[in-house]
Amino acid sequence: MILTGMIVAAVIALYTVAALAQVYRFGISFQQAVLYLPMKVAFRISDGGMRIARQADAPVIYAISHQSRLDPALMLALLPEDTLHILDEESAGSSWLEPFRTLARSIAFNASHVFVSRRLVRHLKGKGRLAVYFPQTVEPDAKSFRLFRAVARIAVTAGADIVAIHVGGSRHLPMSLAPEAEAPRRWLPRLNIAALEPISLDTSVVRPGRAPTTSSNALFDRVAEARVAATPQRSLFSAIAGAARLYGPERTIVEDGVSGALSYRDMMIAARVLGARFAAISSGGEAVGLMLPSSVGLATSFVGLQSAGCVATVLNFTAGPANVATAIRSSAIRTVVSSRVFVDKAQLAEIVSAVEEAGARFLWLEDIRKGVTTFEKTSAALLWRWPLTRAKPSSPAVILFTSGSDSRPKGVVLTHQNLIANAAQTEARIGFSPADTLFNVLPAFHSFGLTGGTILPLLYGVRLYLYPSPLHFKQIPETAAKVRPTIMFGTDTFLATYARTARDDDFASLRLVVAGAEPVQAETRRIWRERFGAEIVEGYGLTEAAPVVAVNTRTHSRPGSVGRLLPGIRSRVEPVEGIADGGRLWIAGPNVMRGYISARGAENVTPPPEGWHDTGDIVAFDREGYLSILGRARHFAKISGEMVSLGAVEALAQALWPEDRHAAVAVPDRKRGEKIVLLTTAASAEVSELRTFGKASGAAHLMIPEAILKVEAIPLLGSGKIDYGTARRRAIESLGIDKAA
Repeated sequence: MILTGMIVAAVIALYTVAALAQVYRFGISFQQAVLYLPMKVAFRISDGGMRIARQADAPVIYAISHQSRLDPALMLALLPEDTLHILDEESAGSSWLEPFRTLARSIAFNASHVFVSRRLVRHLKGKGRLAVYFPQTVEPDAKSFRLFRAVARIAVTAGADIVAIHVGGSRHLPMSLAPEAEAPRRWLPRLNIAALEPISLDTSVVRPGRAPTTSSNALFDRVAEARVAATPQRSLFSAIAGAARLYGPERTIVEDGVSGALSYRDMMIAARVLGARFAAISSGGEAVGLMLPSSVGLATSFVGLQSAGCVATVLNFTAGPANVATAIRSSAIRTVVSSRVFVDKAQLAEIVSAVEEAGARFLWLEDIRKGVTTFEKTSAALLWRWPLTRAKPSSPAVILFTSGSDSRPKGVVLTHQNLIANAAQTEARIGFSPADTLFNVLPAFHSFGLTGGTILPLLYGVRLYLYPSPLHFKQIPETAAKVRPTIMFGTDTFLATYARTARDDDFASLRLVVAGAEPVQAETRRIWRERFGAEIVEGYGLTEAAPVVAVNTRTHSRPGSVGRLLPGIRSRVEPVEGIADGGRLWIAGPNVMRGYISARGAENVTPPPEGWHDTGDIVAFDREGYLSILGRARHFAKISGEMVSLGAVEALAQALWPEDRHAAVAVPDRKRGEKIVLLTTAASAEVSELRTFGKASGAAHLMIPEAILKVEAIPLLGSGKIDYGTARRRAIESLGIDKAA
């Protein structure tokens, strides 16, 4: 009896000491600490960010993403006791809040009362604190978004700062507010609380690095930014292994038409086997080439390289022997992982020779499969959760090469954190879930195909179907009809061509089509909406940004724009001579590359100056922060001192001949410096017709091309982008222009 009493007393003493430690850490009351401690232990909560929230000067509004019924309990335990909490009636009545009711001035204050704002403004002006719980969805409907508008108005009126808070992982708790199909339940997931620095929503205050926006959108962006900040910093392999545990090792995650479907566990076991072979022929941090189409083999090889601590260098096998050889030398690659079957089918004998002449050797997947032993399979089955070599989040993970659409491809080094951050930024704008199936036809050497089409699904439990080539224009619609995907990525060129060969029900299962790499034409958008019932949302990205920079969504969309910047991306626009309504875009953020390869190897890079990358794009922001791309700086013609957007010329031609494809290039001109030549597939196109149409449309006379070159097909890169280098050479050769003119 005495012993039992001593044990109880010891436990109480330890609990008291631990609670007092929380009081010391945060400055919370002892009662708050006593109630918080069991949650911290059970969910292993990373909570350092709450110091920022508590230290914020009043008046302040805490903007909390309400994902589970545990979130208010956590906030009541950690926020200052004088905070007024605004909850909907269902959440306010939650049994989870019962022990905390003595801490809250009003936890039953209904969210609808936000619209009766005078009381709340008076509360804030009296140096008050307010906690508002926002819908957990990343794409709120119009009704839900009213809460953002109302709270933003209150904040501006009261002069209150905003502190955005997100409890990472709580949406997977049994008491989650998200549907179970979208957020599988786990009893004790690790939680990570992110709290951002206080900001003002007063749009009259110019904040360096922030694009123009309204106060409600600024609040919406800040809540999304906290969601991204709650993403744990870890290596790609650890993040994918964590997703396997979260969404279930037996969940089918990746599939193709040849290898079939693999669960998370099967994929990770295969990756472990491959990783051991990769580690045996490479040193830590070494760049290893990856030359495979979008397939299960690519996914397992990529994860295997991450397990082995290698830098996966995805080679663009469509770029030609010279460019591939340059990539091998600049990345200091000694080994390239590929498949004999793929090389034979794709007729890549010249590429293979170029790789070997550049000093690298091939490691064939077929040879590895034949030599796998029972011991390797068994050990991989036991150890699939752990990498062979641990990597830091800040270390290089991938080397990709820019498209080279208007210059020589550059080697871009992306870290683990760059790629994970960009996936998280995209997921904070567009709702993805395990209820989705993503159909990816883009190659992995295309940064959109790698991050959006491969890494993001693996990180967020989205079932992934990989198709080996975007150029199979007839087979892709047929495959989509069988797979029944809900999400698809593509480029305008590919999407327009698929629509021509597809039956009306082939893409009927799609709820979302995300397009990037080139402007989406109005005709493409119309066809997909009318025939397939699918809305195309347009985005903008760069290999150097891992790659997504901006995107339209169902709740935030503006025709003619590429959407608003992803959360966490800062921007500045520098003036360009000859362009009045726009400038050159620079960006910074957690997704911006480590740097360009400057010498042999991934560690030898030229980083962006002070973290800012010059995109080379001429852009304009509207007052709500929607970004319009006026063109590449190199995709302007300088005619008699005036800057003319070649993209605008293409848009004009597209409006006149919507069924055809067009590419405008600038070529030398002795009199005016440069002149415009339009390459087009429109067989009946004439300059006079375009001039008449342009005049009626209000286009400047300098936008009308000097010549039209009719072609059977516009030259394309393997990524689907227009190959402007080849287009320009064709124009110069066809017109007999002296390049030195």
